[in-house]
Amino acid sequence: MTRSPDATDAAIITAFAGIPALLDLAPALIARGRLLDCDCRLGPMDHPFYAAIRAGRIVEFAPTPILMRSWRFSYRATTLAWASHWQAEPKPGWHDLLALTKRGEEVLEGDLHPFMTHLQYFKDLLALPRAHVQAVVS
Repeated sequence: MTRSPDATDAAIITAFAGIPALLDLAPALIARGRLLDCDCRLGPMDHPFYAAIRAGRIVEFAPTPILMRSWRFSYRATTLAWASHWQAEPKPGWHDLLALTKRGEEVLEGDLHPFMTHLQYFKDLLALPRAHVQAVVS
């Protein structure tokens, strides 16, 4: 897995911290996740966030480590992967969450049932920063 400079790391962490606010502006995405209730870890490899999702809304989004906090699954990727994934038109292999897995830039672990059952929700959720971080991660 590749590493990126500290400035990009900070930009990616900041972009992740803004995902709950971006989700609040996407009622169709909230509606798509209305049957989703799970606790998970999402984010950069070294600085993931604990996310509590209830009825498609993020009700808690805290940077880890949170000691003794359980989660169903974890989706973490390198900062290079997030910076590439959030380009306006990502290159092939960087455009999709599962493509990042194939590239070896991502780690997906735990009980994958909620992730796979609501795959489109997570793809759209984790693409929300795409329109908002171009100047920061380019």
